Amino acid sequence: MTITEPAPGIHFVEGPASNWIIVRDASGFMVIDGGYPADRDAVLDSIRQLGLEPAEAKAMLLTHGHVDHTGSAAYFSRTFGTPILCSPEELAHVQGKEKHQVTIGQVLVRIWRPKVFRWMLHVIKAKALQAEPATLAEAWTEQKLANLPGRPEAIAVPGHTPGNVALLLPGAGAIAVGDTFVSGHPLSSKPGPQMLQRMFHSDPEAALEATRRLGDLQATLILPGHGPALRLSLADAVAALHR
Repeated sequence: MTITEPAPGIHFVEGPASNWIIVRDASGFMVIDGGYPADRDAVLDSIRQLGLEPAEAKAMLLTHGHVDHTGSAAYFSRTFGTPILCSPEELAHVQGKEKHQVTIGQVLVRIWRPKVFRWMLHVIKAKALQAEPATLAEAWTEQKLANLPGRPEAIAVPGHTPGNVALLLPGAGAIAVGDTFVSGHPLSSKPGPQMLQRMFHSDPEAALEATRRLGDLQATLILPGHGPALRLSLADAVAALHR
């Protein structure tokens, strides 16, 4: 795990295969996304390395309900009473009532590819198959978000999952895009803004088209769910996705 502070109060944590973000200001701190289930100790340690206590997190926000982003959510909810918040459209997914995840079948037909095989092994080691839904998660409101550190604003970008969002942190000129697009992935051989492989999206065409919603937002620090942070305008990043 690598922790950087690309903007004041914005701590970007690159985990073993999935990233999370710790946002703090004078009011306290919150966490955006929570890695795989096996990343839980790393999430806790990353918070403590910043001199913070996990139990004092104001909330954990989830960009979407995939297990590589929700892995710590149920633990934080159960152990610390941390509010777990997501978009209303994603709530059933986060609570485990719906499933919008790559299937075993989709992986098996590609397992002959070395990168897919290695990725699958990591997913198993990361305890993805033992993921616990965050049954007490709640849907956020604009008011709830406005009261959190960094005053995040949710931007709906459906397609990766039905309720997928990006979270704009306007004071820092930053945006957490989750898996809306990424800057790297074990199945990719190129760096820079890119869509995940089609099998990871509920609706690949809608996922790509939805990225156009981000092009006019004012952010020059892009924090993806996979890969390094990008110092790039959203307009340029979105243009790269559509080339």
